[in-house]
Formats: sequence, C-alpha cells, structure tokens
Amino acid sequence: MEARGSSAPNGVREWMGIMQFPVATQASLHDLLARLRKDNRDSLTILVLGKCGVGKSSTVNSIFGERVCVVSAFQSETIRPTIASRTRAGFTLNIIDTPGLVEAGCVSDEAFDAIRKFLLDRPVDAVLYVDRLDSYRVDSLDHQVMTTLTRIFGPLLWKIALLVLTRGQIVPPDGTNYSEFVSRRTEALREAIHQAAKFKKSDPQIPTVVVENSGRCATNDDGEKVLPDKTVWIPNLVRNIVEVVTGEKASTYTVDERTIKGSHGSWWPKLMTIPLFLFQLKVVYPLIRAQVFADIDEGEEEE
Repeated sequence: MEARGSSAPNGVREWMGIMQFPVATQASLHDLLARLRKDNRDSLTILVLGKCGVGKSSTVNSIFGERVCVVSAFQSETIRPTIASRTRAGFTLNIIDTPGLVEAGCVSDEAFDAIRKFLLDRPVDAVLYVDRLDSYRVDSLDHQVMTTLTRIFGPLLWKIALLVLTRGQIVPPDGTNYSEFVSRRTEALREAIHQAAKFKKSDPQIPTVVVENSGRCATNDDGEKVLPDKTVWIPNLVRNIVEVVTGEKASTYTVDERTIKGSHGSWWPKLMTIPLFLFQLKVVYPLIRAQVFADIDEGEEEE
C-alpha cells in the first residue's frame, strides 16, 4: 500500500532540532512519529494561520526545536508563506508559516491571496489557528478573520484545525483559576469559529492546545517545558495534531484552481456581462433615449 501524506521537497534537512529536547520529550515525539508511520504516513504537512504577533513563527520554531522562522518582537517578519521541512527516520514534517491575516487593523486581502496561491497543489493534513491566551475578548476583527477564512477556504479548513493559544505562562487576573481562565478563552474562540464556519451544535469541538514559546517557560524534573497546570506542552501539541490526522474523520485539505480564481472561476463574471449588455442595449437604452426626446419635446412646447 502506498504511504499517505503530502510529499516533501527535495533536499530536506535532517531533523536535528529534535535532539535538543529533553530525553522524555524526545521519546514522546518518536512514539508519535511511530504512530503516524503505523497509520501508513511518511509525511505530515501543517498549515499555521493567525493574526500578526500571536506567535505563529515562534510556535513553528518550538515544534522543530530550532530556529527555522525569523521572529521579531516589533513587527511581523513573515511577509509571504514559507515552508520548513525536516526528516527523521524516514518521516518528513512540513510546516507552512504564513503572514499575519490582519494589516493596519483590517483583514489583509494581500495575505489571504498569497496564502491561497501558495497552497495550490499543496495538500494540508492539519491546520493550527493561533491566537493569544492573554487576549480577554473576541472582537469584531476576530470574527472578520474567521469569516474570511471560511469564505475563501471553506468550512473544511476548520474540520482539520486545532486552536493553539500562545502565552500559556500567563497568571490569570483577579485570582481566577488557571484552568477556568483557559476554558473561558477557549469557549469564546470556539463559539466564534463555529459561527463563522456555520457548524451545527452537534459538530465536534475544535481541539485546543496551550503553548508557551518563551524561554521563561517552567520545566518539570525531566527538564520538559510545562504550563502552570503541569501539562508538558510540546508533546501535547504534537499528540493533538496526530489525533486530528489519524482520527475517523481525518481528511486532507487541498486548494484547487477555483479557489484561486474565485468560487465560480474567472469565466463566470465575464460570461454574465453578455446578457447584461444585451439587456441594457435592448431595454434600458431605448427607455433612456425615449425619455430624453420626450423632455426635449416638452421643453420646445413650453417655449
């Protein structure tokens, strides 16, 4: 049987970053890679989406255990989609980092256009929709981003998505319990995504993973990065990704030519101009012409 999974680019580098993880984390990641190979997969492609400054590139770097994306504290360094690939024991991991979906307080049409063109003929196995845990509300711009994602890429995109919340080391305000704070933030974003994707109440909830990409992240006795609730977050993130791509309803998302040209293809608007022109020529123009001459005749009679 042919192995599933999207093919990796030629000349893929060895995944050396995995060796810098603590031994316990390495063991967990190797177990998860073995699970993917058991599912007859030799590669995995992950698409990372989100607004500017939410930690998309930092999350990619954390997964690889090395700096594959440039990160700046002052501005977005990702101006176009890029793909980073690493191979380990015959398995290839591809992660697509993308520019922020918002620019100058508005949804960035340029970013969306660049992403959908980059994804043409590149099958995606899982999507990470990244946002910050320390944002306290879902605003109208969030709704616009989610709605635009659904309009351009379709609701299937959300079917293979995980919600990734960065800044997981946050201390909740007003003495709020950490787990309760995470739950509230998660539910607010999930509800907004369900509305944008027009999901039914019976549809499964999008899996949520909290991460902490900064060097201040706490560690356990084995040196693994842990959240305030003691979750070892790197294996937990990869485990949730694996569950999405190996689950019963797992699917692969692919952008086709119609998505690039528009939902009806570029020929449809052009074709519709023909009957519109004929209608104007046969109906609208004679009416306007008749009214003009009637006004002229009326003016002459008054004189």
